[in-house]
Amino acid sequence: MDRIPSVILGLCSYTHDSAAALLVDGELIGFVEEERLSQRKHTKDYPRLAVEWLLGEAGLTAGDVEAVAYNFQPARYLLESPAALRLALSAITRDRALARARGFAKVALRTQQRVRTLGQLFPSARVVSVPHHRAHQLAAFAASGWNEAAVLVVDSLGERQTTTIAHGHDTLRPRTRIVEAVHDPASLGYVYGAVTEHLGWRRGDEEGTVMALAALGDPKRFRHLFARAVRTTPTGFSVDPAYFPPRTLNSGYPRTSRRFISETCPQRHPDEPLADVHRDLAAALQERTDQVMLHLARRARTLTGSRRLCVGGGVATNCVSIGRIIEAGVFDQVFVPPAPGDAGTAIGAAVAVHCDSGSRRLVAGVARSCYLGPSFQDQDLDLTAWPRLRQKTMGIEPAEFLADQLADGMIVGLFRGRVEAGPRALGNRSILASPLEPGVVERLNATVKYREPFRPFAPMVLAERAEEFFTLGQEAPYMSMASGVTAAAREKVPAIVHANGTSRLQTVTKSQNPFMHAVLTAFARRTGVPVLINTSLNIKGKPICGTPAMALDCLAESGLDALLLEGRWITK
Repeated sequence: MDRIPSVILGLCSYTHDSAAALLVDGELIGFVEEERLSQRKHTKDYPRLAVEWLLGEAGLTAGDVEAVAYNFQPARYLLESPAALRLALSAITRDRALARARGFAKVALRTQQRVRTLGQLFPSARVVSVPHHRAHQLAAFAASGWNEAAVLVVDSLGERQTTTIAHGHDTLRPRTRIVEAVHDPASLGYVYGAVTEHLGWRRGDEEGTVMALAALGDPKRFRHLFARAVRTTPTGFSVDPAYFPPRTLNSGYPRTSRRFISETCPQRHPDEPLADVHRDLAAALQERTDQVMLHLARRARTLTGSRRLCVGGGVATNCVSIGRIIEAGVFDQVFVPPAPGDAGTAIGAAVAVHCDSGSRRLVAGVARSCYLGPSFQDQDLDLTAWPRLRQKTMGIEPAEFLADQLADGMIVGLFRGRVEAGPRALGNRSILASPLEPGVVERLNATVKYREPFRPFAPMVLAERAEEFFTLGQEAPYMSMASGVTAAAREKVPAIVHANGTSRLQTVTKSQNPFMHAVLTAFARRTGVPVLINTSLNIKGKPICGTPAMALDCLAESGLDALLLEGRWITK
């Protein structure tokens, strides 16, 4: 009988958003995305730095790892190769049939080689390939802390699956059972990525920009096109290959068809000015995404009977669609984990291997945890490499001091505690500003973040006062949900209200982040408003700053006024 592993390393590697998680006796020691340490955004490299930190944190070596949980299962890709040949029966898809069959077979072999490589890196461990959507499901459900919930995963592709509805049970030994699945080429994530690329932004990175742009357009122009291109069905949805040809997993095959281009617009170059047609295309795409996601949520409610929903996968980062599901009242509560994308599957894969092993140890440290990466609190500060930067004394308690500076109109970077999991800064690697400051959004976009002027900024708010400004009706601890706003928000803090009348808020409790709760409380005493603008500590094109050096670079290279780095006040 195989020995039950007590040290399990979960990995997302070799595709994009590389990350690692470590379970020891069922307890999550930590999780971090490689980009936060390597400074390479969306890196697909083996997460060497992340693994080194995790093992060091636990006082272990590579030889102590007993199981490696990988977030893809190679054999599942092979199943698509014979199925792809059916595309030859249609004139619309015939030219992609053979390429698709070859592409999926090639990726299956490549994934198997990656599994072998991991075995060489950890010769004392067994490598377990976990189905991609199962890893997503367990990452979302285990993080919820609920004993039972429907679990909806929507992404671009997980081996063959693009959408799964599962039923999750048991907080301490999480398990999920798939009740329905949608397979490629029906992929909502693929469609959103294809249109993102068509509009001149990077697929797999800048879908959020398209989501923001959508608020400025009119969906009516292309509403009927997307209704034809992405049709809802009794068991999910389908994608019309006349608009979005099936993927081949080979380069050189466009993701949109000539018909799509002729009925919309030519592909936009990144430097080309935005026109109404681009805004309208984004608006119609977002509207259809909202409709399909709500349809899938209702399907999950019907199939599972649950009153709670967990959502994972790349499309779960679409906060507008998540907000629409909450507003519809299909579920009593909706939960999105802090890392719903592929990086978070490192946690889900590790949980899967632990639960399958028969271990009597309960899963701990996953539920409602988001500050899971490295901390640098005891590190000495050397500013030699940044001659323009100076350390100054604060004189009073840091939270009170920071609230003073923000109330005076400063834009401040904040670096403290452990690195957040997921794509959102949650108060440990943040840029903070007062929403009361005139022109603050324009200044942030133009001189600090260096990004498109239409991009909105998210608010963070004291959880106990959220209902004064937002209509969401539930907590949103991970900045993953768009909420309607109240009249008070429109009057007092219009800077945090996007063109579509929503805000992607983060609610902050004292138990979740005591320091940020103290800052918000102090800011409210000075201004009467318990709301701050919170955006990630980085500039466009770079990952969120995971190390002090990255944070100091950000201060030196951007329009930030100052940086509060582990209790030290750094200015230029």
